[in-house]
Amino acid sequence: MEAVPQDRKQSWLKKLGPGLITGAADDDPSGIATYSQAGAQFGFNMLWTVLFTYPLMVGIQLVSARIGRVSGHGLATNIRRHYPAWLLYSVVGLLLTANTINIAADISAMGEALKLIIGGPAQMYAVAFGVVSLLLQVFIPYRRYVRLLKWLTLALLAYVATAFVVHIPWSQVLVKALAPQLSWKSEYITTVVAVFGTTISPYLFFWQASQEVEDQLADPQAQPLIKAPQQAQANLRRIKMDTFIGMGFSNLVAFFIILTTAVTLNLHGISDIQTSAQAAMALRPIAGEFAFILFSTGIIGTGLLAIPVLAGSSAYAMAEAFKWKGSLERTPMQAKQFYGIIAISTLIGIALGFMAIDPIKALYWSAVINGVISVPIMGVMMLMAVRPEIMGQFVITRRLKVLGWLATLMMAAAVSAMLLTL
Repeated sequence: MEAVPQDRKQSWLKKLGPGLITGAADDDPSGIATYSQAGAQFGFNMLWTVLFTYPLMVGIQLVSARIGRVSGHGLATNIRRHYPAWLLYSVVGLLLTANTINIAADISAMGEALKLIIGGPAQMYAVAFGVVSLLLQVFIPYRRYVRLLKWLTLALLAYVATAFVVHIPWSQVLVKALAPQLSWKSEYITTVVAVFGTTISPYLFFWQASQEVEDQLADPQAQPLIKAPQQAQANLRRIKMDTFIGMGFSNLVAFFIILTTAVTLNLHGISDIQTSAQAAMALRPIAGEFAFILFSTGIIGTGLLAIPVLAGSSAYAMAEAFKWKGSLERTPMQAKQFYGIIAISTLIGIALGFMAIDPIKALYWSAVINGVISVPIMGVMMLMAVRPEIMGQFVITRRLKVLGWLATLMMAAAVSAMLLTL
């Protein structure tokens, strides 16, 4: 019998990259807080949101990944080349603001989580996490760093494991997930909007498109598909598999976070959860020490994964907007402005943890900004994806058009509902 080549055995692992990391980074500590609040407040009646957003999330992330791989440029470069300057600078400025606030919230959550586990000063732990994350991004070459981020995605399995530590009425879960009791109360609508906004965020679009460009530049034989159409079949198939698995992993974890908090906190009358650390602490007397440890360590692992994506997406957007050299494959001396943005975003995020800023309000306004800018960005992405001068013969299919525009309209409706509740 003919032996299967070793590279073919490993090919499916190699195909998982930008999509997997993007999906996993979506479940950052602030996202965990949102999902925990959804499960604690509304129990199983919020599980449907994760199922509903999955195909929409896949659709819009596929669009962003294809734009990057086909054109050979990230989203900000394409916006700069084909749209007015005011749109580019507005989007990049708001993205930078929202990402920096998100970094601050995530770093603080990681510090609080470690304090829950071993005691000690949460702020000092937060500083250490921020500095370690920054040093890893600056001094580890792209290919090695991506492998590290892939391994960090395993931290999310802590939330799947946590669900199996407690008793779950699976028949009831199935019924509620597929036929939930919906509500028109403002609290319910606001939470639905928060889940949608957490699941589909602008920094994910910029990161995945830019990572496709990074992967192409890291391979000497690879070229943008618009210049090398013979490479299209294999790459578009890889992007599809990577995105489907990455977004599926992300939403699976979100499902189990909502499920765990629903079956523990909600059923015990605990409905006011505003941070991921609060969720972990509330689990301790109900689900036991093991569930508490799993939930807490998961916060740290997901934070270490999310901070590079948040800071990196800001750096890519700024570098592309101002025509700087921007790549994680370059050394800090070769891309000073690019790494400067990563450093400034992370250090400001650390500093915000020492200021008298309400972290819940900070996260709220970060979500508002993300929600507002996601709609025009998604609209521009959809318009770019059908322009032959950007995509050549690889303009998106009718099915992807439907999914992408449906996701855009859903986010527009979510933003409208959010503004009505202000």
